[in-house]
Amino acid sequence: MTKDQNRNFVLGAIFTITGLLLHLPTQAQPLQYKTTPMFENVKLSPNFAPSPLTVRGLSGGPISAENTAGRQETPTGACMGFVDEKPDHKIVLTDFFKYLSLRVQSSEDTVLVVRGPGGSWCNDDYLDMNPGIVGQWMSGTYEIWVGSYEPDSYHPYVLEITDQQQE
Repeated sequence: MTKDQNRNFVLGAIFTITGLLLHLPTQAQPLQYKTTPMFENVKLSPNFAPSPLTVRGLSGGPISAENTAGRQETPTGACMGFVDEKPDHKIVLTDFFKYLSLRVQSSEDTVLVVRGPGGSWCNDDYLDMNPGIVGQWMSGTYEIWVGSYEPDSYHPYVLEITDQQQE
């Protein structure tokens, strides 16, 4: 075999092997989607960052808010609507908060139930049709439910938590 024949043979072999490799099945790569976490639990200390902190979920459920709160009326409002059996979020406060605000933002009319140290609190329309509870909070674990007015009616929401008092 001459030098040119040898070179042509090697180049032909390289092209053949490359062509075979390009046609071999490859392992499928999963598509990467950016997902928004829902129903998160949080642990907060005073002066937390970022503030406001937001968590997301779906309002509603089959259980009456009154049943979950254990009462019809609280100092922050009436216990109306329907929530899930289990809380949507748990918030652990590591220390006393001189000021803490929980506000729900949704395109639908929602309700809020909070159960924790010192009792239960409900709210319906803190700001327009969105509920919220604002004030001093003891340290401990709080269970948070965001409900809807009709049983088993579910609506997306954002729960905004801040310890920054708005002037």
